[in-house]
Amino acid sequence: MRRSRLVVFAVLAALSLMPLSAQSSRRNNGNTDMDLNVRPIEVPNVDIRITQPQTGREVASSVQIMILLTLLTLAPSLLILLTCFLRFSIVLDFIKRALSLQQVPPTTVLNGIAFFMTLFAMWPVFSQIYLNAYKPLSDGNLGIQEAYVEAERPIRNFMFSQMQDDQSYIGMFMAMGKLDKPETLADVPTYVLVPAYILHELTVAFKIGIYLYIPFIIVDMVVASILMSMGMMMLPPVQISMPFKIMLFVLVDGWGLLTQQLFNSVLR
Repeated sequence: MRRSRLVVFAVLAALSLMPLSAQSSRRNNGNTDMDLNVRPIEVPNVDIRITQPQTGREVASSVQIMILLTLLTLAPSLLILLTCFLRFSIVLDFIKRALSLQQVPPTTVLNGIAFFMTLFAMWPVFSQIYLNAYKPLSDGNLGIQEAYVEAERPIRNFMFSQMQDDQSYIGMFMAMGKLDKPETLADVPTYVLVPAYILHELTVAFKIGIYLYIPFIIVDMVVASILMSMGMMMLPPVQISMPFKIMLFVLVDGWGLLTQQLFNSVLR
């Protein structure tokens, strides 16, 4: 009986495996030819070679590429420090703190406003750089060194124009670097002009911020004295004075006046 059962199980197992083997044989016997209308994916060949320079011209070209990549990396910092963006962003942050506002408007919005105001104020300078440096360089009429000099000239003129009233920082950096007193503004090196301009912009921005703080401080003092006279010691004065400061700022068209005065301080 046991042998008969084993034989029956073996026969059933063989019968159950027959369709699978047939299907596998059919799959193996299938057509493997590709459709001629289907194009393979074209992968570009990327080849990077590092070789030793053979001539001085090859060394100079490699150094120029490195300098160009460095300038592209530092482009955001140059935009912030060599333009009026620094002044605009600091003043807008001062007005936000003077109004006792913590979250509104966000810092990203203030930086965006300062950025587009900077584009508006610096557009003549950027146009000169494009016409005198970038376009001749792209047309092949100027080399990289000549284009750099032409691009540097409008930026230097702008920074000098902002420091007409106070050039003490230029003298300070010239003395720190033990350089000779310049006879003209063209004799001031760029590496001296840039930090002097940054400190000048910080000073001007803080002066404007102090002037903006004064009327709002007066409102805070008036509200605090009224609350103390009424015996409301536990009530924060800022919580009461903030709506009055916002109303005062809106009634006098604070954003328009602030923007106009910022542009007047830059575009003389």
